[in-house]
Amino acid sequence: MVSGEQIEQAQGLVEYALILIIVVVIVVVVLFVLGNSIGSMYSNVVVVL
Repeated sequence: MVSGEQIEQAQGLVEYALILIIVVVIVVVVLFVLGNSIGSMYSNVVVVL
């Protein structure tokens, strides 16, 4: 039988996993949207150096 403490611990792990997934999705979307801008900015810095 599963104790209440184990259920709370599992729920906490699931919450952390969901937060991690949301953060990863946001980062991927931001990189996809700003990818060209970031690439151009990096190229400009390399040209200046």
